[in-house]
Amino acid sequence: MQSILPYLVSALLYAAMAAYFWRLHWSPAAQDLSPSRGVTERACVLATLTVHGLVLFGVMFADHTLRIGVGDAISAILWLTVLIYWLGSLFYRLEGLQALILPVAAVAAFLPAVLPAAKPLPNTDMLAFKLHLVMSMAAYSLFTIASLHVLLMAMLERRLHLGSLPAGLRRLPPLLTMENLLFRIIWAGFIMLTLTLVSGVFFSEEVFGKAARLNHKTVFGFVSWIVFAALLLGRHFRGWRGRVAVRWTLAGFLLLVLAYLGSKFVLEILLGRV
Repeated sequence: MQSILPYLVSALLYAAMAAYFWRLHWSPAAQDLSPSRGVTERACVLATLTVHGLVLFGVMFADHTLRIGVGDAISAILWLTVLIYWLGSLFYRLEGLQALILPVAAVAAFLPAVLPAAKPLPNTDMLAFKLHLVMSMAAYSLFTIASLHVLLMAMLERRLHLGSLPAGLRRLPPLLTMENLLFRIIWAGFIMLTLTLVSGVFFSEEVFGKAARLNHKTVFGFVSWIVFAALLLGRHFRGWRGRVAVRWTLAGFLLLVLAYLGSKFVLEILLGRV
């Protein structure tokens, strides 16, 4: 039985960073930050990412095979989510997202210890499978960021209407700037999701070793794609924004979670299939 210590260390590092950012950015006593502190913060997040990545790599690629249980999948998606956030923070003001992303990452980092993979996956040496896996993980990660970002926007909009802003929200960019960034993230995730669905359907035998078939995972995946496509079309032609964007983004993300992670949880954990 593998030790839980590496997972616990990763989780505690994320939790410590989350507590630090929450106290620094969201407490009533929070003050404006110097540029040097921002560099230090990014270095600490990168160090935590590195530890988490090494732990993930060690468990997922043990014995020169690829094992991805539901815990590993969630952990890998959140690792990639934090990585995308970290890269985005080099170019955009994303201060408010740390306190939302890092607690979720802390939980996700520990999940492989609780929900380990049962056996290696087949066909993992094939390029088509590797591309499909990377694109699907990227899609999930981008839409995770979009969902957290849209929740932050909803909090900001509500507080603006109430006329009181916590310290963390005062540091955020203008709402319109955040909205433009949101749809850039959604576009990137939509492209990755499209490529994932296309590779899963048209190259199913190369990716999974069997022909494509209609099941709940496929249905939820395509319904999620339709929701995000409708959101992007509504944004382009009708100028959808605000609460409409919040509802459609969260609905699409929920369907996407049900498509893969939900079905994987039911099959592996509830039904005991692998």
